[in-house]
Amino acid sequence: MRIVVDENIPRMTVDALRALGHDVRDVRGTPWQGIPDATLWRIALDDARLLVTTDKGFTEYRTWTHHGILIVRLRQPNRHKIHSAVMQTVRRFPDEDWPNLLVVVRDTTMSTYRG
Repeated sequence: MRIVVDENIPRMTVDALRALGHDVRDVRGTPWQGIPDATLWRIALDDARLLVTTDKGFTEYRTWTHHGILIVRLRQPNRHKIHSAVMQTVRRFPDEDWPNLLVVVRDTTMSTYRG
């Protein structure tokens, strides 16, 4: 699966996703780091990638045609908790389920929205 991760997603998660065979674009450490949400969204759309982030603002795009949005919203996030949430969620949904699917992962719940 093609994935783009926001800079708030841990490097260990990027490495683990790549180890599973996913094509992961990481904006951290590139000229794209710190870009506005709208620009990151455009990258996800143009490159046909699942967007993985901790930024709840991306829920506004749930009705758009897209390749998937995974938002991790934890009360006391750290890199290990974020990593665990992303990996569990990516494993839970097959690649073919992600188009037009928004998943918001919280500490004890998961919400989904199919656009």
